[in-house]
Amino acid sequence: MTLGDIDFYLIFDLFLLLLIGMGPKIALVPFLELTQGMDADTQKKVANRMVQTAVRTALLLVVLGWFLMRLLHFTPGAVNIAGGIVLLLLALHMIVSPGKTDHHEKASDRDPMQMAVYPLAVPYLLNPAGIATLVIASGDVDSLLMGLIVIGLVLLMAVIDYAVFRNMDKLAKHLDPSRLAITEAVFGVLLAALAVQLMVDGMNALGIINAVAH
Repeated sequence: MTLGDIDFYLIFDLFLLLLIGMGPKIALVPFLELTQGMDADTQKKVANRMVQTAVRTALLLVVLGWFLMRLLHFTPGAVNIAGGIVLLLLALHMIVSPGKTDHHEKASDRDPMQMAVYPLAVPYLLNPAGIATLVIASGDVDSLLMGLIVIGLVLLMAVIDYAVFRNMDKLAKHLDPSRLAITEAVFGVLLAALAVQLMVDGMNALGIINAVAH
């Protein structure tokens, strides 16, 4: 593949999916709640571990996603359906129960570095939509150039995440909790729609239904 063969619309779509799948929005509220009361240095250490873990996992999926699909004998359609189900559960939690109290209960007796890995890195920062996107993208990579583009997009997400979470002590002063709760609920609805679309695409790929494109 040469530069002239690249579908830039496809790359832009992949960028948008990764912005949802491993961008800062979904992890923002859980990060603020789980790190509340920590000093700035500890909060930055948690942010570093969270982003590093999510990015390493994402790069591993890019490299090994195609292999895992063949080894475990599942198809991109199955990945879409599984990712959609898990993402729907996450979206419903964001809509029905933002879970501030629940987050504090989980954070009360846990090592901050462990929380940075789970649940902050996965499934909040690198969420099911991102995992499904990366696994499917890995299977569709047909050239070194395309592989480098996917890796470049993952690293771009890492830069965005670092910029947001490393400066959260400054940004938090300008974030209104009530507005965050509202945006979390609204974004949960959008994620639920994306989850349904992932499942529809998966069932369409498996031949279960015949989805009509619009």
